[in-house]
Amino acid sequence: MQPTISIPQHWEYPRFAMEQRTKDGIILGFYYYPSGTELAEQFGDGWRYALMPHKNSDELFHFQESQIQPLTPEELFLQIRAEIEFYQHQISILQQQLTVLTEGANNA
Repeated sequence: MQPTISIPQHWEYPRFAMEQRTKDGIILGFYYYPSGTELAEQFGDGWRYALMPHKNSDELFHFQESQIQPLTPEELFLQIRAEIEFYQHQISILQQQLTVLTEGANNA
């Protein structure tokens, strides 16, 4: 079952999605400051996003929607391709370790 998020009709729809990659990192969450609230008066109304700069980061940054820059299709392609290559290398290492274990068990 896919999770569902309901947004009140009088709020504008968010421009970015969960887990979307941007120039500042990956979107992990977002929240809305409605006009006329104390938080909106202090920080500005609208959507705010929580981003992690990269998957191994322990930092989380918060941006207003207008501060976020989406990746170009080419940048997104390169990021995903690099991640695929990284994981393919990790799989290769694990397969080699598994082969050594299997051969060792067969020779015992």
